[in-house]
Amino acid sequence: MMISNSSFWPFPTFVAGRYSDTERRGVSLQRLFSTFAHGVPGVGLLLQRLVTAAALGYCVFARFQSVSGALLLIDGGAALLLLLGLWTPVAGLVIAGCELWTIASERGEFWLPLVLATLGATLAMIGPGAWSIDALLFGRKQIGPPSR
Repeated sequence: MMISNSSFWPFPTFVAGRYSDTERRGVSLQRLFSTFAHGVPGVGLLLQRLVTAAALGYCVFARFQSVSGALLLIDGGAALLLLLGLWTPVAGLVIAGCELWTIASERGEFWLPLVLATLGATLAMIGPGAWSIDALLFGRKQIGPPSR
């Protein structure tokens, strides 16, 4: 069933002739890059990174006796990367994977690992924000004409 009314479908439909090839490529290409949000959204991403890293650090120390050392080392390293805002998409995916592994391998409370896996996955999808090392290293650069 194709929905033709645009009020029900939130995504743009690319019908032949409606959008040019340049607009189509621009929309799909922009989705490949993080926008490194600044302002209030950037502060929100910074707070999400800090809270996730702090909660993950707490979990690493709380699980010290019950979980293997390799999982704790990987989780702790990912929390440190997340705290710094370095390689945030990779760190978020590692956190999500480790926490899902914790849910699958342990019996007991699963809500905190589930929340941490969700937060890690969302940070991997959204990006680190403007206040991160990723933004300094990989952010948008302004290229100007050479001076004479």
